[in-house]
Amino acid sequence: MTRQELIQLIHARKSFLCVGLDTDPAKLPAHLRIERDGIFLFNRAIIDATIDLCVAYKPNLAFYEALGLDGLRQLKMTMDYIHSLQKPVFTIADAKRGDIGNTSERYAKAFLDPTGDFNFDSMTIAPYMGADSVQPFTVYPGKWVILLALTSNKGAFDFQLTEDSNGTPLYQRVLENSKQWGNEENMMYVVGATKADMLSEVRRIVPGSFLLVPGVGAQGGSLEEVCRYGLNADCGLLVNSSRGIIYASNGTDFAEAAAREAAKLQQQMAAVL
Repeated sequence: MTRQELIQLIHARKSFLCVGLDTDPAKLPAHLRIERDGIFLFNRAIIDATIDLCVAYKPNLAFYEALGLDGLRQLKMTMDYIHSLQKPVFTIADAKRGDIGNTSERYAKAFLDPTGDFNFDSMTIAPYMGADSVQPFTVYPGKWVILLALTSNKGAFDFQLTEDSNGTPLYQRVLENSKQWGNEENMMYVVGATKADMLSEVRRIVPGSFLLVPGVGAQGGSLEEVCRYGLNADCGLLVNSSRGIIYASNGTDFAEAAAREAAKLQQQMAAVL
């Protein structure tokens, strides 16, 4: 999906919502826990209930890899289902990969290659190992790197906010340096919603880039603050909610409950747009 196609999709659906498919077998409704393909059936129902309300889906790969081959099989079923739909949607492999160049090439091929099993539109990447660990993810036309910049977890303070001798926080150096590795057409950044007040500084460095913003909902981030500091002329935001949507109910009405929670956010986003 190109940048322009993503912008058009945001305005067509009046939404910049990303639904995180962090599907935990232990949290499935009881009637799906006994199904061999319970994860896929859960994901399919969530997708059917929310696709008109969102523009992106973000499976966290750890939830699938932890189940071995069966988890990856159901991830593939999920991606095949998304690709079979007549409604466009942006897909994010939340993998947080980053390794030496030839290893990154393999990771990119595994998840971004259009001829591969998964064919995601984008992938989250850790920038700690520098340019040669990131650039292999930028070689597929129409595919995106989503670089970790300023995350919402407590440990973000350990490194991301530490300052160099000039008083520049590490996350700002990541933003500056990464502009040499990609551009607004193929690189986004992860900025946690719980760091919303720092979005102004992020926007100073990457004013036109898309930002993937997790942490709205269960983690306590505010959509209003994210929009106040992070919105740009093209919207420039993908705001993710996972647990607050997909686990809105643990009963047989889980999909309907997910749709209601997604609709609440979509309506707020429509007003902003």
